Parts: sequence; C-alpha cells; structure tokens
Amino acid sequence: MTTKQKTLVGGVSILGIAGIICKVVGVLYRIPLAHLIGPEGMGVYHKVYPAYNLLLTISSAGLPVAISRMVAHYVTREDAKNARRIFRIAMHMLLALGCVTTLLMLLLSGRMAVWQGTRDTRLGYMAIAPSLFFVCVMSAFRGFLQGQRNMVPTAISQLIEQIGRVFIALPLAYAGMRHGGVAWGAAGALLGGTVAEGAALVYMLLQHHRADQALNAIPQRPDSETLSDRRIASRLVVVAVPITLGACIVPLAGFIDSIMLTRLMEDAGMAAEDALIRYGAYAGPVLTLINVPTALAMAMSTNLVPDIAAGLARGEKEYVAREAGVGLRMAAVVGFPCSIGMSLLAQPILYLCYRGSYTAAQLDVAAELLQISSLTIVLFTMVQATSGILQGAGKQRIPMYTLVIGVALKVMLNYTLVRIPGVDIHGAPWASLLCYTASMIPNLYYVCKYTGYRFDPVHVVIKPFACAALMGGVVWAVWHFFFGDPGRLNGLRLTAGILLCVGLGVAVYALTALKTGAIGKEDLPPKIRRFLK
Repeated sequence: MTTKQKTLVGGVSILGIAGIICKVVGVLYRIPLAHLIGPEGMGVYHKVYPAYNLLLTISSAGLPVAISRMVAHYVTREDAKNARRIFRIAMHMLLALGCVTTLLMLLLSGRMAVWQGTRDTRLGYMAIAPSLFFVCVMSAFRGFLQGQRNMVPTAISQLIEQIGRVFIALPLAYAGMRHGGVAWGAAGALLGGTVAEGAALVYMLLQHHRADQALNAIPQRPDSETLSDRRIASRLVVVAVPITLGACIVPLAGFIDSIMLTRLMEDAGMAAEDALIRYGAYAGPVLTLINVPTALAMAMSTNLVPDIAAGLARGEKEYVAREAGVGLRMAAVVGFPCSIGMSLLAQPILYLCYRGSYTAAQLDVAAELLQISSLTIVLFTMVQATSGILQGAGKQRIPMYTLVIGVALKVMLNYTLVRIPGVDIHGAPWASLLCYTASMIPNLYYVCKYTGYRFDPVHVVIKPFACAALMGGVVWAVWHFFFGDPGRLNGLRLTAGILLCVGLGVAVYALTALKTGAIGKEDLPPKIRRFLK
C-alpha cells in the first residue's frame, strides 16, 4: 500500500469524494423535482425506491464484495489467471440475477402498488425496473476493479449516474406531469434514472479493457493452481450470500417502512394524503440529506474489505489490527461532526432547499425529523466500518445477524410509536437510532475479537465527540445570535448564514481535532503535513 493510501484522506479516496458529490447532486436534483411533481408526487416517487433498493441489494450487494475480496486475494498472491476467472464466473451470475430481478419487478409492479396502498406507484416500478439489470452488470466490473484497488472508475460511474439524472430525469418528469399528472411525473423521473444507469454501464464496459491490461502487467506465479468453475462459483456464493442477506436488512426495513408508516398514520386518524406527504418528507428531504455524509462511510467500507483481505492473505496480523483501528477512528472522526452539525442546522438547510416545494408547517415537521435522524449518521458510519472490516476478515455473517436484530427492534418500535397520535412519523427516526445502536455494539466486539485490535475509547469516542461538541457550540451560538428563525430570512441571507456556520464548524473541528490528536498528522496527506510544518 502506498503512503497516500495509508492516510486518512487517502483511505477515503476518490470514491468518498465522488460519493459526497453524488449525494449533494442528489439533494440538489430533488429540489427542482419537488417543484415539478409536488409533495404528493414526491411521496409516490419515494414509495418506489424501498422495493427497488431491496431487489437491487438482493441481486448486486454481495457478489461485488465477494469479487473484490477474492480478486484482491489472488492479485496479492500474483495470480492474475484466477482473478480473471473469478470475474468471468461472477459476471455470468450477475447477468442472470439482473434478468430475474428486472422481470420480477415488472411482473409484481401492480401487486406491490396494492401492498403499499398507493396505486400510482405501478408506473414508477415499470420505469425503474430495467436499471436493476444495468446495475447488476455494472457491479461486476466495479467489484473487479475494486479488488485491484482501482476506485476511480467506480467513482466516475457514480457521477455519470447522478449527473445523468439531472439532465434526463427532470425533462422526463416535466413531460410526465404534462401528460398524465403525478403518477406519470414520478414515473418520468424514475425512467430518467434508468437511462442514466445505462450510460454508466457503457462507461464501465470501456474501463474494463484498461483494467485487464493492468492485470497483464502482474507476473503470473507458475505454481498457481487453476481453480475450477464450480469451485469459484461455490466460493463466491459462500462469501456473497451472508453479505447479501446482511445488506438486505436495511432496504427491507425501508420497504417495510413504505408499507407500515402511511398505514399506521392513517390508523391513528390522519388523512391518507397527509400521511403520504409526511412519509414523502421523511423518505425524501430528510433521508436524502442524511445520505450525503454517509457516502464517506460507504467509501470507507469499500476500501476496508480488500485492504483487510489483502493483509490476511499476507499473514500480517499487526497490519490487520492497525487498519481496523484506523477504519474505526476514521468512522468516528467523520460521523460525530456530521451528526451534530446537521442536527443543529436541520431547519435552515431544509428551508434553503425546499421552501418553494413544501409549506412552512411541513418543513418544520421535516426539520424535527432531521434533527433526530442526523444522530444516526455516526452510528451508521460505525456500522459500515465494522461491517467492512468483518467482511474483509471473512466473518460476513456477523453483520448480517446484528442487523437482523437491529431491524427487528426498529419494526417493533415503529409499530408502537407511529400509531400514537401526535407522535406519528416522529417515531421512525427514534426506531432507526435503536436499530443502528443494536447493530453497532456487537459488531465492535467481534472486530476486536477477529482482528486483534484493542478498542481505544479515547481516540474512537471521547476525542472526536469532544471536538464535535465544541464545534456544535460555536455553530449554535453563531446561528442563534446572528440569524435566528430561517423562515424570516431571504434566500441570500439564509445561504450566507449556512455557509458561515459550516465554514466555522469545519475550521473549529479541524483545529481542535489536530490539537487533541483526534486526527493525527500521520493521517494527513504529505502535502498538508508539509504545509502545517
């Protein structure tokens, strides 16, 4: 591993940067989309994604990680021949899964719309179904390249997906609204996403040729055994199935939410249209904003899988323990300030982004939801980091079991809280907090057990939290004393206030983290270290 890859910023890599850009573009894209199709249309739009994400996870979550891990193992052992064979067998499996899941969504589109109690979602399911096939095929290329520690093509393909949505989905949403109203508008936006996925797949096809040439440069060990197709397929399944099942838990919870939440609110006496709008505000603006900083967590997890697998292949136990510790510390350093900062600025951010699409009362409800939901960011980053470490160490079943426990608790708490008048949708983020806490604690235990890492609460919890709390105090004071109620501020003053608070927050956190050792100078790239000297 190069010096750059060992640093905090280098470890997050281009994949993390691209992930944040994609999430920001996703937030910005939903602002004009909400203007085009309205709160009810956004409710329909976000009703489709939980079922889509569940089928997408079933078909493409585990195998790319398995490809990445197995390719990293054989590339480390200078066995390019078997690395290629792994990719070929996995590609055949993903092609089949992509076809099956696409047909399944097309055939069940009407039935799922009935289950969710929103018949307008049927067109949306049909529009987004082909993207399941595109993403499945693309995930084979991504896993193969990530196994070679080449994250750039994955990052660029993600950017193509998001930018394509802006330039394709918005015109299609507009055309759909003019043609047939809310249902057609949401379907047009979803069809735009499908076209964007197809464009990203074309890019990955072109990049695969270059990756194959890079693999040719690796000297082939003459004594390496050629793995049979059956053996490769068997090992891929053994690695992928537990990862897939574990990865399905959170999308399954989202799908259950899409069925449960509106029905429970209606059972408590809320009108169906109001329940759909509240669900849309939670699943749309709130969860979309939460997903911006979690892009870093996903990048960390993606980097940790081949990193830990390669260390184990070399038999370097100290290296594995050290990298596990760095991964957990990175998760905390990112998670704490993002949780606290977004929770404090929840109302201003929502007013800035969605004031023209939702009423003030709806935005205030969304702000209350975001203030609570933001606290899940640090928990999610820790769950992702520990899951990546355990998957790289070959213990992929453990994150699956812990998430099952967490989601079961989430569903029970949802059922209890959301039915209470006056609580309704506000019970959902509290249930998510319980879910990730219940998953994180046992994951940490097993990371320590199987990597040899000794948990360091000072560097993983106390220092990052203390720096983030100080940052939060500065941000709260600046906003409270100089800006106040965001509903009374014009767009320019609102934007300036948010940028000022974010800039001050970043500066305070960075300085205190460096002074206290929450971030060590060895974590930073060489150029920044030289500048600090």
